[in-house]
Amino acid sequence: MTNVAATSPASEPHLAAPDEHPSFIKGLFLGEIREDLVFPFPSLSTAESESLMAILDSFRAFAADHVDTRRHDREGRFSEEMRSAFHSIGLMGLNIPEAYGGFGASAAVFNRVFGEIGATDPALAVYFGAHQSIGCKGLVLFGTEEQKQRYLPRCASGDLVAAFCLTETGSGSDAQAMRATATLGEDGSHYLLNGTKIWISNAGYAGLFTVFAKVAVNVSGTWKEKVTAFVVEADSPGISLGKIEGKMGIKASDTRAVHFENVRVPVENRLGEVGLGFKIALEILNSGRLGLASGSARGMRHIMNEAIAYAGQREQFGQPVASFEMIRRKIALAAAECYAADAAWMLTAGMVDRGGIDFSLETATCKVFASEASYRVTNDALQMAGGLGYSTEFPYEQAVRDSRIMLIFEGTNEVLRALVALMGLQQPGERLKALGQALQDPIHSLGAIGSYLAGRARNTIDRPDFTRVHEVLEDEARLIAGQVYALARAVESALRKYGKRIIHRQYVQERLANAAMDIFLATATLSRATAEVERANGDVAAVAAELDCARVFSHMAYRRTRRNLRALRTNQDARLDAIAERAVEAGDLAPPAPTDR
Repeated sequence: MTNVAATSPASEPHLAAPDEHPSFIKGLFLGEIREDLVFPFPSLSTAESESLMAILDSFRAFAADHVDTRRHDREGRFSEEMRSAFHSIGLMGLNIPEAYGGFGASAAVFNRVFGEIGATDPALAVYFGAHQSIGCKGLVLFGTEEQKQRYLPRCASGDLVAAFCLTETGSGSDAQAMRATATLGEDGSHYLLNGTKIWISNAGYAGLFTVFAKVAVNVSGTWKEKVTAFVVEADSPGISLGKIEGKMGIKASDTRAVHFENVRVPVENRLGEVGLGFKIALEILNSGRLGLASGSARGMRHIMNEAIAYAGQREQFGQPVASFEMIRRKIALAAAECYAADAAWMLTAGMVDRGGIDFSLETATCKVFASEASYRVTNDALQMAGGLGYSTEFPYEQAVRDSRIMLIFEGTNEVLRALVALMGLQQPGERLKALGQALQDPIHSLGAIGSYLAGRARNTIDRPDFTRVHEVLEDEARLIAGQVYALARAVESALRKYGKRIIHRQYVQERLANAAMDIFLATATLSRATAEVERANGDVAAVAAELDCARVFSHMAYRRTRRNLRALRTNQDARLDAIAERAVEAGDLAPPAPTDR
């Protein structure tokens, strides 16, 4: 039994209002290009730009004196001196509101700083992000005024380091499967928290945890368990830490299990309403993923710049390695992907800062693309360095190890692809469901049928088009708009073919998600390049570098989208299933080699 008296704000203005400001990516599944969400490309005000430069200069000065990423990697920890110096420059409260001692940075400023930290030392970026992006973000978004006053000033100063406790054994991305419980005490003054959370970043440094657990609630005579969020002080009796996890990369990040055994949590430390925990977790993670995207984008730029400098100096067969076309291709594609990654996270940060916009699929897309591009680019940078790249004396091998975690953090990329697909399919699915119901009683449902057919006819005749892309990018805009149309038709076809079974058709989900994500990334790129052309007053030569990157990426995205949508019709999915099933049953990857028979 639980007391469900409200402790959260009466309204939540930070949450998306999808009916008023719907998601751009969700619109793609309907064949719509919602240009007002992506044009004009966002820009910082003069004051914001000045503040950002001052923050970056301060961080760089601090890093020059205190950050030794190779030492952090080798020793697997941060020194207290480094942490103290980091706290002293004020970054621990960068996106905490000024009213609570923070800087109150916009999403654009915060994530650009996140990227700078990530390029300097990825483990330090994890420390920074686990604290602000997710650790105390729940307090900022959902805390009561009393909770904010009590904890946020100390979080902003670094006196309290925060951590986010969601993952459990057996319930990683499936948060609803968690087993941690919070039981209301008999006197109604506190909860008893029990359970274990694993892979908790900042666990050993944290003074404050945002913890998610199930609370039993009596609903019309039936007991149901509802995920609920709590703010838990780390020095509370009953909390213990596991050993520091040995990891492939980001080794200085303190990652451990956190055990809760009959931990008394005052009812006033409940975060939001009972049962709102899952929504709170999703909202925190939605915004947190943008920092991972920015960090990945800045990180790939940093390590590839190292490789470019080396390739320009290293000679083979009498000429610099950088002059060979296979190396040039690696550099050029990395540049185009870096341009697109920056465009996507900056465009999405603009949505966050505008407020009320449903950006959940956009942040997921930014994280998926940037993390995968960064891992690929760091591998290419290592390859360009040759044998030196494999040596621990140079930065490449650590960059590969550090970048790998980004494909797992805050929702694995496979889960996020399923998220993009299934959330994108909701509205088209509802339309088809409504049509199906109407056809069961056509005489009384002519209005619904007529509206659907009119909409379908309109989509068939009038393909969507970009109207705000600069004319010098007209060809690229036409290609991408054509794929919006193709995606919507593919969505309708898939829903008609599979119906509810599409929930279990991950081959289909992956292809639809990849197509939608590439269209969004290409759109962000075109928006960014359009803004640069307009800033140059149409002087194409002045922005040739921007246009080359935008054109190369747009064509890459177009080709990938076309392949994914074609594969919905012609594929080898049945053979893939058969091969995988045999491997699982036999416990052996492939048929034995001739030498093994």
